[in-house]
Order: sequence, then C-alpha cells, then structure tokens
Amino acid sequence: MGTAAADEDGLSARAYAQGLLDELGVTPLRPLACTEEDPALAWARSGLMALTGRADGPPVLCPVAIPTCADGALAALASLAPDGALAGLRGAALLVERAAIAGYTRHGAIAPGGGCRLLPTRDGWLALNLARTDDWSLLPAWLETEVATDWESLAAAVRTRTLHDAIERGRLLGLAVAPVVPPWRRPQPWFQRMVPGGTGRKPRGRRPRVVDLSSLWAGPLATHLLQHCGAEVIKVESLTRPDGARGGPPAFFDLLNAGKHSVALDFGSARDRARLRTLLEHADIVIEASRPRALRQLGIDAEALVRERPHLSWISLTGYGRSEPAAQWIAYGDDAATAAGLVWLMQQTTGEPLFVGDAIADPLSGMHAALAAWAGWCAGGAGLLSIALVDVVRRVVRFAAPPSAAGWRERAQRWRGRIAGEPVRAPQARRPTAAARPLGADTAHVFDARGCTC
Repeated sequence: MGTAAADEDGLSARAYAQGLLDELGVTPLRPLACTEEDPALAWARSGLMALTGRADGPPVLCPVAIPTCADGALAALASLAPDGALAGLRGAALLVERAAIAGYTRHGAIAPGGGCRLLPTRDGWLALNLARTDDWSLLPAWLETEVATDWESLAAAVRTRTLHDAIERGRLLGLAVAPVVPPWRRPQPWFQRMVPGGTGRKPRGRRPRVVDLSSLWAGPLATHLLQHCGAEVIKVESLTRPDGARGGPPAFFDLLNAGKHSVALDFGSARDRARLRTLLEHADIVIEASRPRALRQLGIDAEALVRERPHLSWISLTGYGRSEPAAQWIAYGDDAATAAGLVWLMQQTTGEPLFVGDAIADPLSGMHAALAAWAGWCAGGAGLLSIALVDVVRRVVRFAAPPSAAGWRERAQRWRGRIAGEPVRAPQARRPTAAARPLGADTAHVFDARGCTC
C-alpha cells in the first residue's frame, strides 16, 4: 500500500490510525501501511458520495474525512494482525458494501435503506428510524394522537411537536429517534473501559475464540474482520428471533457471516441459557450489541464475567453507551450518525438536511470494534469496553475538525473544487467467499467439541 502526506487540514489515514492506537495504548507490530488518498477524492471514488444527496440532484460530499478515517481504522487493525491478514481490504470500501449489494441509492432526507427519515418539528429537525414493523404501533403513544400508518401523515404530526419533547418521549418509548444537532466540541473518547482487564500476555499456540452475539451490520462486520485476523467465530442467534440480516439480501449476510459456526439457542429455556454461559466462559472475545438489561434478563452479567476472567475482551456495541439513561436508548446507523452531527454539517454546507451514506455509523463502529477487540487480545484481555455508535462517529467528525461552522463551509467549498470533473463512482462490494451456515447448523458440534453436557 502506498503512502502520502496529509492534506492541508492534517487529514491522513496514517494520522487517524496512529491516534486510535495511542488511545488504546497499544504499539503496532509493524509500521503502519496506509493507502493515502486526497480526502475529497476519496469521497468521490469510494462510492460514499454516490449515496449522499437528493435523489433528483447531484451527489454531494460531507466535509468529514469519513473514507480516510475508515482506511485508518483498518490500517490500525492490520498493524496488529498477522502479516497480510487484511490484504486487499480497504476501510473506505467497507462503508458501501450493503448499499452495493442491496441496490440502495441516495434519497436526500430519506436514508438509502428507506427506514429512517429526517422530519421537521416545530423548532428543529429529527431523524426517526422505523426499522422494526412494530415501531409503527408506538407512534400514537409517542405523538399522543392517532396517526395513519404512512410517512406523510406522520410528518404532519411531528411538525406540531417540539424537538425536545419528541426526542425525550420517543426514547422513553423505545423508538430510534435522534435530534439534528451540531457535533460536540469537547473531546469524547470513542470507547469507555467499564471494567479493566488483561493478563499482560496473550495465549500462545492457538487462535482466539470469538462469541458473536450481535446482528445486522456493525457487530458482524467486526467479527468478520476478526476472522480475517485468524479468529474462530461462533455466531449465536435466538431460535425465535434470529439475526434480522438473514431476511435481507443473502449476499450481504453471506459476505459478513460465511465461515462462522452457527449456534441457535432458545433463550427462554434454562438449559440453553446455561449453554450460552458455557460459551461465554470459554471465549477470548465477546462481541454483543444488546442493551445491557437484555443480557441481564438472560442471567448474563458481563461485568462479573470480565472480573472473573481477566483474559476476556468483551466489546459492548450500543447506540449511546452503557451508562444510564442513555443505555436504554435505541439507535441504528443512520440516526446515530445524525446524533453525532453529520446531518447538521450537511445542513450547514448544502443548505438542507441530508443523510450521509448508508447507516454510516454501523460500518465505522464495526471497524473500530474489531480494532479494540484484537488490541485487547494482543494485550491479554481488554476488559469490558463500551463502544457507542454515536461516539465512534463523533471521533471521526472530530478528526482535524474546523473550529466553527464557517470553517466547515470553507472546507466543503475547497473539497468541491478539488473534485470538479471527477467521476463519482457507484458503490462496489466484494463477492462472498461462501454461503453462511444455516441457522443452528453447528449447535450440536460446538457444544460436543467443548464437552458440554448441559
């Protein structure tokens, strides 16, 4: 991979990668090898710009170096992984694979996936993500009035509410709702170490065992990257509520989940809850994306497990972190990015609120989670790390950020000048290497191999 100096704003994949490694407190095994590209050109060439802007207008860029940061996150992981483990992968390319496979396109204030929209309130804007069918049933309670089940009627009702009340009430009811707000100016770490861990050395002579309790995109991407680094991954799903991505484009599910063992459990069964605990007790890395109370209801206490097993790296992916009250707030990729300030930046630099890419917080968080997990494994255990989607995007936005709205507008203007006449590439995706395992295909084998009689 080639190298180049940072642009005039100090934006380079190498600088971002080194910053992440410093924050994790780890030293790379080999020099950082980064594919450096002008951050504005990276927008046009990565496929991300094709997903940003109005459907009836030209593609537009956001003046945040998102493709550059994605390349940096993957370069940081590669510097800790076995030599050549991530050869051929670029972080910027991973941002658009779902859209490429699903055929998503840009739709301005409607996210490419269609489930999240930007809606005006009486005094601002919000993002509302109705990703689950039963979310629509919550709308009368949210708006305190009957609402027809169509977006036009919903938008009219939201217009009568204040932004504060709509956000507060929506979060209490379990809706994925986020305000359009500026990025935070104060530094915010992209991970929180909730419980310390670490033995000071990683186990030798075997590859790490990863238990993947996550679903959809961020967590499965993280464990997919850990597979590339040599990990054995066991994907655990509920028999009654499997990973929702199984119902999406098969090629995308296969891309992220091929090669993982598939275990399906009935979480309503005491026997299967005991089997889940057995898996966790034998894990080196756990990746999960549940609100903390969901696992506690299954009798799983992440904090206690980590204290008992200092070699364990437990990565908790949530929308807003594990601290109350934010631990109860629902988030998906598009609304989390809105809460981090991306839509506000688009409003400042284009004059209208627009989504940035496709659920952009998900792939960004997946790459950062993989880095944190592997760094923990290399250090003999990370403890319990809380990684919030909103904090990952805030970290990306903060990278060499201008100090004011005027600075963001000036950067956007410069970047647009740099790419004038540059072809805007469509999103591309890798081909899956194999099909993912059917639900529960490896349950018996996984427990037999571990001598589990429960």
